[in-house]
Amino acid sequence: MTQENNHSSEAAITSQAPNAAPQPQPQPQPQPQPTEASHYESRLRLRMGEHDAHYGGRLVDGARMLGLFGDAATELLIQADGDEGLFVAYDKVEFRAPVYAGDYIEVRASITKLGNTSRKMQFTAYKVIEANIDENVPSAARVLDPPTVVTYATGTCVVPKDRQQGRNA
Repeated sequence: MTQENNHSSEAAITSQAPNAAPQPQPQPQPQPQPTEASHYESRLRLRMGEHDAHYGGRLVDGARMLGLFGDAATELLIQADGDEGLFVAYDKVEFRAPVYAGDYIEVRASITKLGNTSRKMQFTAYKVIEANIDENVPSAARVLDPPTVVTYATGTCVVPKDRQQGRNA
């Protein structure tokens, strides 16, 4: 093998003679799978559009937040098990504040408990930007600091043993 100096950003480049035996390449090491539920978190942020408004006054229905929670749950299951799994049930759902078209929502979700096949999760949707704050200036908006909790929920998802590719594989 020969070594050439490269004076740019690389210190040295290693090359191989044309008839030399191939050198074994290092194999990537498998990443250890987290075993603690707290290792799995998801964050989604998006703007509620006019198409999300379901009621008069551009009010977004609560089911839209539950749909976002389902998306976050899918991400968590893929992180933990390499499979989308199934959402079995919500244990608790609380709608705490209205959401309107134009608002920015951030969903935070985490796995709180890992069972053999079940995953307990918690979900919180925050309004991080409030739109339409001045009817005379439709483009006016403000960042909410702290954000407003609009929906909170807990639920359970399941990934069958034979579908788990991560922690329990």
